[in-house]
Amino acid sequence: MSRTVVVGDLHGCYDELVALLAVVGLGDSDRVVCVGDLVSKGEKSRQVLELFMNNARFSSVIGNHDRALLDYWKGARDKESLKPLQRECARQLKAGRERYAAYLESLPPYIDLGSHVVVHAGLRPNVQLAEQSLEDLTELRTLGPDPANRKGQPWYEEYRDDKTALFGHWPAPEPRRGPRAIGLDTGCVYGYRLTAYVIETGEFHTVPALRAYV
Repeated sequence: MSRTVVVGDLHGCYDELVALLAVVGLGDSDRVVCVGDLVSKGEKSRQVLELFMNNARFSSVIGNHDRALLDYWKGARDKESLKPLQRECARQLKAGRERYAAYLESLPPYIDLGSHVVVHAGLRPNVQLAEQSLEDLTELRTLGPDPANRKGQPWYEEYRDDKTALFGHWPAPEPRRGPRAIGLDTGCVYGYRLTAYVIETGEFHTVPALRAYV
């Protein structure tokens, strides 16, 4: 049986990803989908990008850190507006910048898997998937005018669409859960864990971070 393995925010945690896929027992017919934030904060953004760019089984939605780096490379934001670790990531990826920018620009804001939909941050309840804003898809935490606000009603507690949403962006010690949503960012880059969810079986797999990178 082919499986779809959805993994949480990577942030350059390449070694943990390799370990996690070994635990999953990734097969040749399996597919890996990331909830975004492939880059920044961790030490191996280049290795993560090369894996996703060169292996057809791997795909990802775009995350807010991916967007920040891409916007900087495209001239849509200046270097001073980047966070320090984003600037360091840009420096590390300077060699190959054009290739990496082209790949990040190709990443979709969501991946519709039929029974599930993968997004980086969140979905506004009662808004059609095609009508969700890029800001919400990559930054949403709580329902209110500021999508990035951590204080307020979490979107996933109110989301009840037919498609189960698999998301990242908002790290927590355990996967966040809503009526129809599962959060997979368990803070690997902060020294906690990297988590994967297998759609076909409903199984969770996890590995500990090698260390805290931030």
